[in-house]
Order: sequence, then C-alpha cells, then structure tokens
Amino acid sequence: MMKTKYTYKQIWTIAYPILISLIMEQLIGMTDTAFLGRVGEIELGASAIAGVYYLAIFMLAFGFSIGAQILIARRNGEGNYKEIGLIFYQGIYFLLVVAAILFTLSIVFSPHILKNIISSPHIYDAAESYIHWRVYGFFFSFVGVMFRAFFVGTTQTKTLTLNSIVMVLSNVVFNYILIFGKFGFPQLGIAGAAIGSSLAEMVSVIFFIIYTWKRIDCKKYALNILPKFRVQMLKRILNISVWTMIQNFVSLSTWFMFFLFVEHLGERSLAIANIIRNVSGIPFMIAMAFASTCGSLVSNLIGAGEQDCVRGTIRQHIRIGYMLVIPILIFFCLFPDLVLSIYTDIPELREASVHSLWVLCSAYLVLVPANVYFQSVSGTGNTRTALAMELCVLTIYVVYSMYFILYLRMDIAFAWTTECVYGVFTLIFCYIYMKKGNWQKKKI
Repeated sequence: MMKTKYTYKQIWTIAYPILISLIMEQLIGMTDTAFLGRVGEIELGASAIAGVYYLAIFMLAFGFSIGAQILIARRNGEGNYKEIGLIFYQGIYFLLVVAAILFTLSIVFSPHILKNIISSPHIYDAAESYIHWRVYGFFFSFVGVMFRAFFVGTTQTKTLTLNSIVMVLSNVVFNYILIFGKFGFPQLGIAGAAIGSSLAEMVSVIFFIIYTWKRIDCKKYALNILPKFRVQMLKRILNISVWTMIQNFVSLSTWFMFFLFVEHLGERSLAIANIIRNVSGIPFMIAMAFASTCGSLVSNLIGAGEQDCVRGTIRQHIRIGYMLVIPILIFFCLFPDLVLSIYTDIPELREASVHSLWVLCSAYLVLVPANVYFQSVSGTGNTRTALAMELCVLTIYVVYSMYFILYLRMDIAFAWTTECVYGVFTLIFCYIYMKKGNWQKKKI
C-alpha cells in the first residue's frame, strides 16, 4: 500500500481554483476562435499560428514563474515566510526587463520571421496584424504569472478563480466590441481580437494588485517592502527555472512547428487544426491543473521531509484527473457536431473535423498520467532532468510529425496521432525516473 498524506478532498481544494483559472485562460483563446470563426476561415487559421507563436514566448515567463513557485512552495512548507516576498519581487523585476526585450524583438523581427515560414499570403497578413497588437500583452501577462506563482506556492488558489473570471469577462466584452466594431468603435477583425486579449491581461494585473493589497497579509510574506534588486536571489530562482523556461519554450515551439507543417496541407487543414486545438483545451487544462497541483504538493512534501508519500500522491492525482477527463472525452466523441459548432458555423468544416477530434480524445488516455508524472519530476526540484527528458521526447515528436505530415502528407486526422506519441514517451521516461532516480536528496 502506498503512503499518502493528503486526502482527495484536500487535493481537490487546492486543484480546483487552478483548474478554473486555467479553463478561464483557455476560454480567452476559445472566445477569440469562436468570434473569428464567424469572420472567416483565413482569420481562424491565422489566429492559430499567431496564437501559438505568442504562447511560445509567453511560456518563457510561465516557465520562470514555475521555478519561483517551486521555491515559494518549499519556503512555505518550511514556514520561512519572509523569504517569499523577496522571491516574488525579484521575479517581477526580472520579468519586466524580459518583457521589454521580447516586445522590442517581436515588433522588429516578427514580420520577417512569419514571412519566411507561412506559405499563404492571406494567412501571413492576418497573423502579422494579430501579433503586432498582441505583444503589448507581454507587460501584463509576465507580471500576472508571478502573482500566480505566489498564490499557488502558498496554496491560496481561490484568488486565481476570481481573477480568471474577471479576465474572461473583460476579454469577451473587448473582443465583441473591437472585432465586430460595436458601440461606435471601428471594426478591426483579427487585430481587434489581439487588442482585446492584451487589454484583458491588463485588467487581470490591476485586479491582482488591488486584491493582494486589500486581502493578503502583506507583512507576513514581506510583500509590503519593495526590496532592492538582488542578483543572488535571482540566481537561485533561475537555477531552477532556467530549465523549466527552456522546456516550456521548446515544447510550445514544437507545437508551433506542428501548425506550420499542417499549414502546408492547406488553409482548410489549418482551420481544422485550430478548432481541434481549442476543443482539446478543456481536457488539457484539467490534466495540467492536477499536474501543477501535484508538482506543488511534491515540493511541499519534500520540504516537510515526507518523501515516502510522493508516489502515492502522484497516483491520487492521476485517478482524479481520469475521473474528470474521461466523461468529457466520451461527451466529445458522442456529440462531435454539437461541440464543433461552438467554433464554426461552416457545416463542411465541422464535418471535416470529426475524425481529428476522435484521435485527439484517444490521446488523452496517455496524456493525463504523462502530465502528472512530468510535473512531479519538476516538483522534486530536478528541473534539469525534466528538461533532458522533454528534449528527448520532443525530438521523437518532431521527427514523427515531419515524416508523416510534411513527407507522407497524411491527412489532418492522422497528424494528431503525434499527441499519442508525445504522451507515451513522456510517461515512460518520467515513470522510470520516479521509480529509480535519486530525487529524494535534491536540495533547492
């Protein structure tokens, strides 16, 4: 019998706010897609490439915040609360500098990069106009992830739920006004979707600041003092997070490549890929919520010296993940047309997407445990090992995608088997590591 420390109820209490916040974030992409699916197939396809491009860069910040979150969780497990404010502010300083650099680089180079990798001129124009406006969001989303790291690391995750609701509602309102030109505003189409999303991220940061100031005991975590920039502290965070940053960036860049490969199959295939990406968002976010909770709890368990409870805790998270994901997958498989009609009102496009949807649903049977195991490896603080595994898996993934999509030109439904390949190999590597690796001794 495996030892566990947390009850299912406790896990659920920590996980569900993360889940809600992730689903809400997903809803931002979904509202963009649902609105643009009413504008046209080109805009729908372009927002897929441009959206994943933005996400790949955002993932650098998110990867950094995961490292900060692991440190905050460890200090929280030890009861060393004063250090948490210090970690938090050093993180914000660093990310604002990174946001300014990436913003400048994107404005200067994105048009050239996109020109060279997108074959359809229509899709290029639309993607370029989207990214031009979307990159303003860096300044807000990069600060937002540090607030998130603080609330997850100190297991006060309810705040995330509130924040997400505020963010989604503001995104829907901004999008509706700016895409279709309501209330006297100009009709901006795909550029309106980008401006709307960046404004929604700004609203979210303002909410976090006001909430933290009003409701959190700032003294306890030393959030009431703005510390000086401390290189030593930043080094400690980066020591863990540099690996999660690279890992997150690389993993989304390979996803970006997948969409580029699909774009060569034609505008229709790309539109299908974007719809399926959005549909997969819900099960993906459930898997990620429990994976991220598991990573944080593994870090708290090791901080409290209870290494023997780790494997039992992983198993618990996989069970809950399945309990939530499998009913959704069954619903998707039984009523595909209903699900797809959210994203497009073109019947042929919906019909063409059904097989892809089925393939994707089957992939989640492996992706749920794979994600939980992977975040647990990161939660042990051994993020370098996690990166090495991810790179091995992604190499297999890219070679497989290139061969079957670019070389053999298989149809879009077959292209989605790449997700099964990714899940199987991740699971194998991480399982072996948690069983055999010497992660119990890792100091951070």
